[in-house]
Formats: sequence, C-alpha cells, structure tokens
Amino acid sequence: MTAALSSPSRLIDGHGRRFEYLRLSLTDRCNFRCSYCLPQGYRKQAAAPADLAPDEISRLIRAFAALGLWKVRLTGGEPSLRLELLEIAKLVATTPGIGQLAMTTNGYRLAARAADYAEAGINALNVSVDSLDPRRFAAITGHNRLAEVLAGVAAARAAGIASIKLNSVLMRGINDGELDRFMAFVAEHDLSLRFIEVMRTNDNAAFFARHHLAGADISERLVALGWARLPREIGAGPAIEYANPAGPGRIGIIAPYARDFCAACNRLRVSAQGMLHLCLFGDAGVNLRDLLQHDHQQDDLIARITMLTAGKAAAHRLHQGNSGGTAHLASIGG
Repeated sequence: MTAALSSPSRLIDGHGRRFEYLRLSLTDRCNFRCSYCLPQGYRKQAAAPADLAPDEISRLIRAFAALGLWKVRLTGGEPSLRLELLEIAKLVATTPGIGQLAMTTNGYRLAARAADYAEAGINALNVSVDSLDPRRFAAITGHNRLAEVLAGVAAARAAGIASIKLNSVLMRGINDGELDRFMAFVAEHDLSLRFIEVMRTNDNAAFFARHHLAGADISERLVALGWARLPREIGAGPAIEYANPAGPGRIGIIAPYARDFCAACNRLRVSAQGMLHLCLFGDAGVNLRDLLQHDHQQDDLIARITMLTAGKAAAHRLHQGNSGGTAHLASIGG
C-alpha cells in the first residue's frame, strides 16, 4: 500500500480513472478444460507470435512503474506453464516501485511449487476453485484434482504468501447450490473467496445464456444472512467484498453486468505477446512490442502507454451482447 500512497499513478484516462494495477499474461496456454472458458482444451494458433521474453517484460514493467503503477498480477492461460515463471516473477518483484506481485492460477503443481513462488516474490495468490465437490470440480475443469489444488492452497499459506484468495465462477444450475458449503469452508480456513459472474465471450454465447447468474443474487443472500459489505481497499480489484458476521472468512462478488461496474476500473492488461488491452472486452489490443526491444526506447514506451490509456472507453459493451475481440478468457488473462 505504501507505494500507492506515496507515488500516485500518473496513468489517468479521460473519465478521471487512475490506473495502478496491471494484469500481465505470461501465456495463453492452459492445461485445464473449464466449461466456461476452454471446454475443448487449449488449441495453439497457427503462426502465433512468441510470448514476451523476460527482458521485454522487464522493460514493460519498468515503464509502468515509472508511471506510478505498483501492483502486477501474473495471469494466463495458466501462468505456471511458463518455463521462465520464477525468473519473470523475480524481475517484476524487484522492479523499483512495484509493491505487490500477485498471480492467478488453477493450482497446477501449487503444492510442490508454493515455496518457490514465495521466494521469487509472489506475495498474493488467487486460486481457481469452482466447486468443493470433487465430481463437480472434475466436470467443470476436466481434471479430478480438487484435493491437489486444496493441498496447494495449504502449501501456499505454509510458505508465507500473505494474501490467498479462491476464485469461483458462478454458474446457474452447476455450482450455484454450493454457497453454504463455500461459506463454511472460508470460515473454517479463514480465506477469501471471489464469486465471478460468467462472462459472455465470442465462443461461449450458448453456455452464457444457459448458466449466467447475476452476482447481485448472491449479494442479496449474503446480506440477508448478516454478512457486512466492506469498504474497497486501495488498489483492490473489482470485487465487492463482504465479511462473515460469525468470524473469519470473506466473500467477494465480481459482477461485470452490474450497473456502474466500470466506474471504478483501475487496471490495464497486456497479453503474452505484448498487446495492451485497455478493457477485457475491447475490440483489439495495441502492440507495444516494437518499443520493448531496447532500453533507450523507454521514453517512447511511456508516452505510448500514457496516450493509449487516456483514450480508454467509459465502459464495456457486454450489456449490448458485444464481447469485443475477446475469443475466450484465457486469451488475455480473464
């Protein structure tokens, strides 16, 4: 938090929103087959550009840090599939001005690697757990690995990773009956859980129509049960968070279809190939890679990022059924 308070971000758009949070995709590959994202599994695009190299990522992060951005989240696809993950994590974490390095993961090999992640400087983790029922988890993800993923959560806590949250995509008729079970789980383990609305992308329209459930429905149930809405923390993501009235555990709701969801947007995205995406559901990204080749290009890189951010649209167009250029959530980190 100190970095955010002492050096406010200079990245501001035309709507007065200040950007201090970058979601950096390390790869669009994923080894899970989640029904809402990649039900047929990952399919490599022909002649796809190579992922950003560590030295390109270093220049990118230094430029964002120079503009006052202080929080970076490593995403995918599944970021743990990137061979240079630990190298990249270390260089991001040690970049002057970066105060928090987070990662979102499906939990693949987390139990074995949690200590390495902590040593590399990852101090926050979001782990995807879409069900606490092993059979349902396997049906959603294509892998019977719930016990393995939960063991990874425990290993991350033992490794001293300060912030550990669970992500669960909320799906009508699939896992929406597990609220009580999730509430008991986060209370027992003193964890935070994020329920995320299913989002429509270019290749899941039918799934979205069948299974979308408004996050407001869960919010109403939490309030009825006495859960208290918490104030939004500096640099936090888009979740509206609620505290357990009976003890430990928190539940957040990420509801991109809610009114004014975009009003507090504080994050930008860069794809694994170096495309800057001002919105998850924008029409297309803008290539930064030509300015990531040499250190002497930093001023030009900073100027381009500043100019592009200033033109960010006021809101996504999901309410009009327009998902922009987003083929699926693994393409630029969800």
